[in-house]
Amino acid sequence: MKKTLIACSLTALFGSTLAMAAETPPASNITHEQFAKVLAGDWRLPQNSARDQYRHPEPTLQFFGLRANQTLIEITPGNGWYSEILAPLLKDKGHYIAAVVDPALNDYAKRGADGLKQKFAADPEHYGKAQIIEYNPKLPSFGKPASADVVLTFRNVHNWTDSKNEVATFKAVYDVLKPGGTLGVVDHRAKAGTTAQDNQNNGYLPTDYVVKLATDAGFKLVGESEVNANPKDTKDYPEGVWTLPPSYVLGDQDRAKYQAIGESDRMTLRFVKPAKK
Repeated sequence: MKKTLIACSLTALFGSTLAMAAETPPASNITHEQFAKVLAGDWRLPQNSARDQYRHPEPTLQFFGLRANQTLIEITPGNGWYSEILAPLLKDKGHYIAAVVDPALNDYAKRGADGLKQKFAADPEHYGKAQIIEYNPKLPSFGKPASADVVLTFRNVHNWTDSKNEVATFKAVYDVLKPGGTLGVVDHRAKAGTTAQDNQNNGYLPTDYVVKLATDAGFKLVGESEVNANPKDTKDYPEGVWTLPPSYVLGDQDRAKYQAIGESDRMTLRFVKPAKK
């Protein structure tokens, strides 16, 4: 009887361990030297390189388990800050896809899409294999189901929440990822103990709120990192997070003060789409 119980316990233990391993993506296979070469690339805009001290691209992408042969979708990459890093790292063996808001929807989306297209077209050596897809935030879709290994989004979930399309967006991300695929999220972290409603229109979100959005969509949280933390960020500014660099929406008013604080305190979360049983 005892042997049977022990065997069952071991089966349960190792079965659980194997299931967890199947849901946890492997570590990055991109070396420090490869990251260093890309981060020092002369194709990067100087103002983008200057922000490495705040955005910590190498440890962030290592935490997300970036691998050179992955199909990766970045949602709303803006002016291509991370495109300058991801597209060259993936161009030989992987596939970088930038998902931009449909430029037909408004002028802001058109300027963003046009700028990224021009950026890619002007430098085929580094962006020649990069792809741009367009999506409607109200009915988001990021490609064929189970076609991506990784989806990353940087400082965008608060925009989805403000636009009331956060649930649909997380579902679309879940759909496009392969079982076992990774979702990486970085966003401005709200004060502990506050709610999403408390932080309306200031750019910050509670970590537990973002985790719930992802897990409600079917994801499993497998890691949190403090790599993008900033304890100097008091999160109580006149114009929300945009008071801080790089936005400086107050212009020269107290600029030195906000420059000394630096960019926002950010959550860095790693989720997986559970593997099929």
